[in-house]
Amino acid sequence: MVSLGLVVARFNDSVTDPMAEAAREAAAERDAIVVDELSVPGAYDSPLAADRLARREAVDAVAVVGAIVTGDTAHDRVIANATAEKLTQVSLDRDTPVTFGVSGPGMSGAEARERVDKGGDAVHAAIDLAEELGDAA
Repeated sequence: MVSLGLVVARFNDSVTDPMAEAAREAAAERDAIVVDELSVPGAYDSPLAADRLARREAVDAVAVVGAIVTGDTAHDRVIANATAEKLTQVSLDRDTPVTFGVSGPGMSGAEARERVDKGGDAVHAAIDLAEELGDAA
């Protein structure tokens, strides 16, 4: 059984809440357990939270879910790219899979809400990676 850490980046609760629920449901479908869940105000805080969870012995993988922004400015894209790069670095530094399922940037609220399944996708990817790494050991 895979033990997950879940980071919920709460930029827009109308998107984030259903994404987090989709993530929890995906974990249950795969018989994984969410051993710890951290809420942070936005995507820019998620690398620190992911790092905190990835350091825990009981966590096999970390999934990050939430909405970055609903705009499409250069600043929004910088945040999205920097967050993804930092999460990748956490994964490599901690030797723990870290996956990122988000809505935005460049979407309206309605478009972002149509992507709440990305929360489940992030969990499925985290579980798949943890299982692969477990089999390789």
